[in-house]
Amino acid sequence: MKIPVDRLNDAPTSFSFEGDANWWRSALATDSGLPGEIAEPVQFRCRAQRIGEDVQLEGGVDGVVELECGRCLARYRHRFSEEFRFVLEPARNRVPADPEGAEALARDGLYLGDELETGWFRGSEIHLGSMFTELVSLALPVKPLCREDCPGLCARCGANLAVASCGCEEMKSDSPFSVLEGIRDDLVRGGN
Repeated sequence: MKIPVDRLNDAPTSFSFEGDANWWRSALATDSGLPGEIAEPVQFRCRAQRIGEDVQLEGGVDGVVELECGRCLARYRHRFSEEFRFVLEPARNRVPADPEGAEALARDGLYLGDELETGWFRGSEIHLGSMFTELVSLALPVKPLCREDCPGLCARCGANLAVASCGCEEMKSDSPFSVLEGIRDDLVRGGN
């Protein structure tokens, strides 16, 4: 997953890559926040061109991963898509202040700044694997849900309420104000 910078000109050049199971395993080794399985190979598309000395990269990532619902714990497939656009300027003698950024520039020939749409490049090739891993991380939900209205699991018996109701009584709140409910009920009965 690399872009040959020396071959780019002012006309956009299209590149496409596929993230297979081997890519996914190596991405998991560097980013433990990624889910353990991909359901289909991840598709990466990129258009690259020179704008003066700068390099513009734009494209997207699409894929399907296996996730576990945060409410009912059921496995489900989640389709994701994330677009990107970066303008990279030559790094020349500059070195990123943070050690991870300096390492990325040396390893990948690419450093993305804090402002996500800008960065630096160095060398004749830009390796996109780490950037694509970051894009996949950004595209995944923080709290995976099999569906928005998933009722989750019963707090008493653990039954999956998305499949069937369990028949357990609704749990009473342990709120310190639950005593007031009894007083209110007494007042309503006493007032009749």
